[in-house]
Amino acid sequence: MVLSTLPGVGERLAQKITDHFGGESEAIASLKSGDIARIAEIDGVSPKRALSLARMVAGQSGSFLATKEAERLHRSLLQDIVSFASCAATRERMQLLMPVDNPAERRLKVSHAMNYAQKNAENLNTLSKLFHNLRQTRFNSERYERVVVCKEPLETFKKWCRVLQPGEGETWKDYTVFKSVTWIGSGAPADSPDGWVVLPNADNTELILPERTIDWFRHNIRTLSVLTDLVQMKRTSTEKHPFINELYELVVGLEQLPEILMSIDDQGDLDIMADVKDRLWKTAKSLEEQVNTEVAQAMDDAKMDLSGAELLEALSDGAAFQRKLQEATKDVITEAMEKAKQTVVQMLEGTGVRCPYDIFSSQWPAKINRKTLDEIDHALETKLKTGEIEHMLILAKKLGPLRERCEEAVRSLIGFDQWVCIAQWAIDRQCVMPDLVEHGIYIEQGRHLLLGCQPDPVTYGLGYAGDTEDQQSLALLTGANSGGKTTLLELLAHTCILAHMGLPVPADSARVGQVDALHILAKAGGTQSAGALEQTLVELANVVSDPTPKLILADELEAITEPGAGARIIAGMLLAAEAQDDTTMMLVTHLAPAIIKATGRDDLRVDGIEATGLDANLELMVDRTPKRNHLARSTPELIVKRLVERSEGHAQTLFRDILMMFDESTKTP
Repeated sequence: MVLSTLPGVGERLAQKITDHFGGESEAIASLKSGDIARIAEIDGVSPKRALSLARMVAGQSGSFLATKEAERLHRSLLQDIVSFASCAATRERMQLLMPVDNPAERRLKVSHAMNYAQKNAENLNTLSKLFHNLRQTRFNSERYERVVVCKEPLETFKKWCRVLQPGEGETWKDYTVFKSVTWIGSGAPADSPDGWVVLPNADNTELILPERTIDWFRHNIRTLSVLTDLVQMKRTSTEKHPFINELYELVVGLEQLPEILMSIDDQGDLDIMADVKDRLWKTAKSLEEQVNTEVAQAMDDAKMDLSGAELLEALSDGAAFQRKLQEATKDVITEAMEKAKQTVVQMLEGTGVRCPYDIFSSQWPAKINRKTLDEIDHALETKLKTGEIEHMLILAKKLGPLRERCEEAVRSLIGFDQWVCIAQWAIDRQCVMPDLVEHGIYIEQGRHLLLGCQPDPVTYGLGYAGDTEDQQSLALLTGANSGGKTTLLELLAHTCILAHMGLPVPADSARVGQVDALHILAKAGGTQSAGALEQTLVELANVVSDPTPKLILADELEAITEPGAGARIIAGMLLAAEAQDDTTMMLVTHLAPAIIKATGRDDLRVDGIEATGLDANLELMVDRTPKRNHLARSTPELIVKRLVERSEGHAQTLFRDILMMFDESTKTP
């Protein structure tokens, strides 16, 4: 795929996207994964544009949602579903859940997830909690002090470090001024200076800048811990279920990741060397004091017996007396210094640095040989630096090949987590997988999800999906204001959208005909001007006369103009829609009698949501399931009837006359 071929994406934006992600394949992978936040980091790309780009790359243009109202209901449904998501990455990923032409694969994944959730609710909750740590993986944005020297330009590395190309006559010695260098290709030193990495070529990119390779794993350790936990779970798991099998397939190839990650900060002897180097001079000073203290204490207890002749000899020969004193104290000093030396020997164990034969420059008072200590310190520094480079390269060699596999696994896990989320949502909302059929729509005990209260269940159907008596492809829906007509319309829309997304629907059972488009024609805001009316009529005509398989749900279209004209216009639209074999349509209206009259037909289906009366609080008592082929009474009629019963005198007579007008209006010609 070439990014520049996407609608609205030219060469310039395609290049910006490619540069941002470090390559076109990386960009496409991130777009497909729904990493909206990272896409929106690109200069000039808004979050809305980022979502649109991601949907295009994922092959979900959104043409099924043919109207703004359909798009609004889809957004509302997604908002409800993603409230069950484990993490922000999953919430972003689920924005790509659009209706698709073939939802079979999604239906299978959701069915497996729901089946597993019903049998292993506790295990699913454990997975959901584990997925709280999922994040889209990222490189940190810092630049490194390492200088890469290569005859090739290596443009991609210039964002992260300094890249130099040797000039004519330059050798590796010209680059020893830099602390950390990666030399690639010919001309490398035989013995690499401290901090240098020498590579024969640029094939192993993870070794060119090993710090960056390792930092990626450190930076994403929280997310990678999810992978390591799953690897550990897989090692001990005895579960056999398609859902859990698919989960464990995602970490294939990462079996050694837990142990490798543990080695990132476990440097073995390097840690010992660093600790010894930090303590070396302080320990030496302490040993000086220790030796002098031990010798002084020993001499306090020492005695020297001299005969008279020996005293006279000492007076005449001071050198001889000095020798006798040295012999008397030699063992004490030697023992104290040997003890101190053994302390240094033990401290240097595991560092690879040996303790010199004599670390003292004088016996009394004892003094550590600073030159010897400098040599030990320098040896530790050299080994430490060499060891860090070696350790870093060993780690980078192990981790580098795993990075892309880890990225792929994390993206797949975020995709997998959406099925966990959907299963939890479906069980909480008591949803079921609908049957996909050729035509129409049917819901049994369907429930509107977004009312903010406990909904009354409704059973309703249109087209071949409906029950035997409900298989007409068109229906007018009448009834009381606030009786639930618009709620039923939205419930049908929810069911259609969810079914085409491959997701469960909020009903005891459902059958949904597969269509290419859902048109929701929302209630108009009021009578339109001539120009606006003309545009609306053209749009309506294009919708109802189009032979494309579709479901049309229209809400009080008569509001676009005056009632008489509105009824005739709607009648014409209905007849045009009826002529399309693959179109199913429901129209919510208060003008059913006038519309039927305008069509000149007596066989159009009219259903009604009947308000049975008013309770003590003046609230409507409504049977939310429409009565088939029944023109329902409106709310004003009920209120007028109540006024007839409660008023007296001239007012009662007036209300009775008005009520008779309601009765006359319900008679069909």
